[in-house]
Amino acid sequence: MCRVLNVHRSGYYAWKAKPQSKRTLADTKLLAEIKQSYDDSYGIYGSPRIHRDLREAGIYCGVKRVARLMRQAKLQSIRGYRRPRYKAGKPAIASPNRLQQQFTVSEPDIAWVTDITYIHTYEGWLYVAVVIDLYSRNVVGWSMKPTMATEIVLDALLMAVWRRKPKRPVIIHSDQGSQFGSDDFARWCKDNNLVPSMSRRGNCYDNAVAESFFSNLKKERIKRKIYTTREEAKSEIFEYIEVFYNRIRRHSHLNQLSPMVFEQLQNGN
Repeated sequence: MCRVLNVHRSGYYAWKAKPQSKRTLADTKLLAEIKQSYDDSYGIYGSPRIHRDLREAGIYCGVKRVARLMRQAKLQSIRGYRRPRYKAGKPAIASPNRLQQQFTVSEPDIAWVTDITYIHTYEGWLYVAVVIDLYSRNVVGWSMKPTMATEIVLDALLMAVWRRKPKRPVIIHSDQGSQFGSDDFARWCKDNNLVPSMSRRGNCYDNAVAESFFSNLKKERIKRKIYTTREEAKSEIFEYIEVFYNRIRRHSHLNQLSPMVFEQLQNGN
């Protein structure tokens, strides 16, 4: 083998006996996750989108590290791919960050958080928006649509307001996505007694509760599956939110109670 590889025998055995560094082992493990995300996207994703996939799956690393490993593995995104999406640019006015990463509140309907993620289907993307009450981590509103237009957020908020019927202003915290910076969103919040709050640009920890929910959804139910149809995906996500997550799933923040059980106990029911 040494003669075929054109290396000295002593050098070959020295290389073979040398253990891999912790960094190399970590890079190898991370590259497997990167390749899985890349394959799931049919080779469409570059490092920024794969980094977002990893982050939502609970794998935290820098986008530059992802780019370096992709470059070394010769993984390049396919150019010219078009997918349905809503493009509105940067929000004209960013609301102040009223939460400041204070994710524990003493009563229901003081502060809600909201965010959007995307799910792979063979029909195209399915976008999912949720509204979560920080008090109990209950998903009080959700919406699923084939596009990221502002209506997906407004529908989720409509469900939350209809269900909870808050009697005082509620902070609604989001990232700086274009949907949350739109005039329609601002008007809807004003008309429904909601007070917008926004994360700092590029800081995922400012909306960590919503990020954590989507990470759990993808790890516990979706598991990198590509659904045949959007309706199939909707059915499974509905079951996860309304049957499992809200009613059954134990939450460490709630002393291992589910959101609904926690609220019932606090209300004395």
